[in-house]
Amino acid sequence: MKRPVAPPPLEELLEKHKQRLPEVLRLGGQPTVDGHYIHWDKLRRKIPRPADLNAGEWWTGIRLARFSQSRTLPFRDTRGRPFLYMLPDRVHAALHRIDSGASGRIGVTEAVTNPATRDRFIVNSLIREAITSSQLEGATTTRAAAAKMIRAGRRPRNRSERMILNNYLAMREVREMKDRPLTAEAVLALHRAVTDGTLDDPAAAGRLQLPAEDRVEVWDADGQVLHRPPPAEQLPERLRAMVEFANAEDGAQTTHGDRFLHPVIRAIMLHFWLAYDHPFADGNGRTARALFYWAMLRRGYWMFEFLSISRFLKAAPVQYAQAFLHAETDGSDATYFIVHQVDIILRALDALDRYLQLKAAQAARIDRLLRKRTDLNHRQLALLAHAVRHPDWEYTTRSHMTSHAVVYATARADLFRLAELSLLDRQKRGRKLNVFQAPPDLEARIRRLRSVH
Repeated sequence: MKRPVAPPPLEELLEKHKQRLPEVLRLGGQPTVDGHYIHWDKLRRKIPRPADLNAGEWWTGIRLARFSQSRTLPFRDTRGRPFLYMLPDRVHAALHRIDSGASGRIGVTEAVTNPATRDRFIVNSLIREAITSSQLEGATTTRAAAAKMIRAGRRPRNRSERMILNNYLAMREVREMKDRPLTAEAVLALHRAVTDGTLDDPAAAGRLQLPAEDRVEVWDADGQVLHRPPPAEQLPERLRAMVEFANAEDGAQTTHGDRFLHPVIRAIMLHFWLAYDHPFADGNGRTARALFYWAMLRRGYWMFEFLSISRFLKAAPVQYAQAFLHAETDGSDATYFIVHQVDIILRALDALDRYLQLKAAQAARIDRLLRKRTDLNHRQLALLAHAVRHPDWEYTTRSHMTSHAVVYATARADLFRLAELSLLDRQKRGRKLNVFQAPPDLEARIRRLRSVH
């Protein structure tokens, strides 16, 4: 991936095209092109253009339209310029959808609203986000192996598994943090959680880079520097300002003089800010995404307990990186990152909706099969629904405890009862460990069990 070509300075463009400025504004004075917030690197090659405008003139009109609607953010780039943003129509529409779909819409399945199954969905979501967020930064363990490790409570065997387990534990901590204001110490503790046992220098976990250290930079595969973060000397003050920004009420004045900032935009910019500052030796992306989740949950977007944004970032990592680079190379215009992230959030919400519908259909199918079995609880029914879809999956008392947030005795009783009914096969491993696995003909056994009873 190459660093995008930066546009000419606006002052230079204005001087060059001042004679035709009225025509430029009339023909090209819109902030978007066909609804898209595009960068100069793409626009300079785009054909067709508005009649009678060359690429430079067209960009001048676009940039003036954007600048007239822009607002400043309370943090600066490495040149000391404030970051700017605006909200194109597609972002306004996305924010409305997010507000409707992630902060309390009633039209969600009972699996989310019912306390009996809510914990299981949260655990599944935390596992998915922990795995994909870690894979974005180089973890190579498969999703199935990582999920089994977390559910079974097994110790990680390598650095990749350690990264994933760390991220899972950190995301659990984010849920606990949501009712507390953010502090610099909490940011450092979150970083320590995601990097524990994975750094070449263990002392770098949970602390900012120091002036005497080589500053971490972002490089592409060809050795080109994509991003040089601010000097380490600035990091303590930048962290203090970031924490103040994170905690500001959305309509309140701060020492930076913010006006109203939509809470979703604040959460997105918290993600961007930490990633831009890159204050740690490693784990900056995981920490930034965890802070985004904290900010969303803090503002009451409770459906984010069930969302995984990293799944979609991982599917298109180049676009994720370009959103940062476009912002950095176009006058510190953070709108590029905002547009990218609201699109990711919408995709995650749509995927969650499909996932919940699928879960509801699966639960209904199992419920129909077991409708006359009043002695099976919701945890056992959930395990059977999972086992029908994953015939090779192994269950232990510990994995059942983790999946449903219950105590050992409850988990053990659930599994042994299913084994007694021949719905799970039980095997001994060692002297103490009982491992349960669904038989290949599980659904047929459920059908036979129903016919018997």
